[in-house]
Amino acid sequence: MKLLLIGYGKMGQAIAAQATARGHQIAGIVDPTHPGVQITDFTPETADVAIEFTHPDAAFGNVRACLQQGIPVVCGSTGWLHHFQEAQALSQETGTPLFYASNYSVGVNLFFHFNEYIAAKMHQFGGYDVQVREIHHTQKVDQPSGTALTAAEGILRHFPAKTTWRNEATDAANELAVLSERTGAVVGTHIVTYHSTADTIELKHEAHTRDGFVQGALLAAEWLPGRQGVFGMKDLLGL
Repeated sequence: MKLLLIGYGKMGQAIAAQATARGHQIAGIVDPTHPGVQITDFTPETADVAIEFTHPDAAFGNVRACLQQGIPVVCGSTGWLHHFQEAQALSQETGTPLFYASNYSVGVNLFFHFNEYIAAKMHQFGGYDVQVREIHHTQKVDQPSGTALTAAEGILRHFPAKTTWRNEATDAANELAVLSERTGAVVGTHIVTYHSTADTIELKHEAHTRDGFVQGALLAAEWLPGRQGVFGMKDLLGL
């Protein structure tokens, strides 16, 4: 495949290396480190799919440009979901597929799946409070992380005692605390904790390297072309 990389930070560079090892070509790199290269320089004939990992303030503009160019796009940037309905509408209007995930790790997406199952079961029995904690490296821009938000949303759907989340500790019974820490070079750790007077139950995912994220993004890029609609990791993994 011919891959257009949008963003050439740590993730973009890791994706380029693994993509080449898998036999793909890098059609182009859109990033300040490659001045003069624009998304509008590419078409479906010159790029089979774009992989976008940038910043919250740039992500939607990049996704929009890809869809307008007719280039299928796999987006891993977080912090832009207030524009997601616009992106869905544009995908439908242009007939160009969009794949979005807050986290591309297969392990993390199994974590999401188990998180929802556990939330539903814990609600049935009562007596537990729940919180989400996420830890990332100091260069992580958005807070809370997209992964933490996805976990929180899964809990809210299946644990009716919680009706909203707050990015700090809270004593309000209906609020789900989502605690964020930024320290060192931590790749990403997410912990869901249920606590009662009798015991504590935790569901934890800890990433050791970026390899899982990169592999998932490339799986999505290989899966997406030829489809129509908006997709996520549940579609890719059949969850």
